[in-house]
Amino acid sequence: MFQSTITKEEIRQLPRKTFEGMITVIDNIPSFEKYFPVIQKEKLWGFDTETRPTFRKGIMNKPAMVQFANRTHAFLFRLNRIGLPDRMADIIADPGIIKVGVALHDDLNDLAMHREIVPDGFIDLQKYATKFGIESKGLTKLTAIVLNFRISKSQQTSNWENNLLSQAQLVYAATDAWVCYEIYKRLRSFES
Repeated sequence: MFQSTITKEEIRQLPRKTFEGMITVIDNIPSFEKYFPVIQKEKLWGFDTETRPTFRKGIMNKPAMVQFANRTHAFLFRLNRIGLPDRMADIIADPGIIKVGVALHDDLNDLAMHREIVPDGFIDLQKYATKFGIESKGLTKLTAIVLNFRISKSQQTSNWENNLLSQAQLVYAATDAWVCYEIYKRLRSFES
């Protein structure tokens, strides 16, 4: 069904893809209130966070962004601008809204730096993929194995707290959440 691992060389041979849907950046409370019902209505989202890197030992930054994406739309919430509103914490705690990501334990622990959260409804692809014999754990490798394309990680260590984010940063953030959604949908289709 799926190969269990993949080499960097095999990944380099694959075509590169990025999210091509609509990207909405939410960086103020009025826009959060406008788009919150859309997030709440959907029952499946790819999920990820971005944090400004720190290059000093023992220093941790709060996540600057949380991303929700499906096949057609990515919502990028700039937490460094809006914090983690109560209604966002409600989505994070809602077992009826499935949120799919990679290394979720880290993302959720980091989100707790903003405020207390009680996460529910999360599926970590690192664990889920093992049901299909996939041993590779990172998002790049899971994408290559399950979706047969590669994603760029070139923006991973960029500054997510910049006043203005570049188009490359926005596409990168949207892509990471979107591929989580697509990996889950593809794997799930083999369970049915």
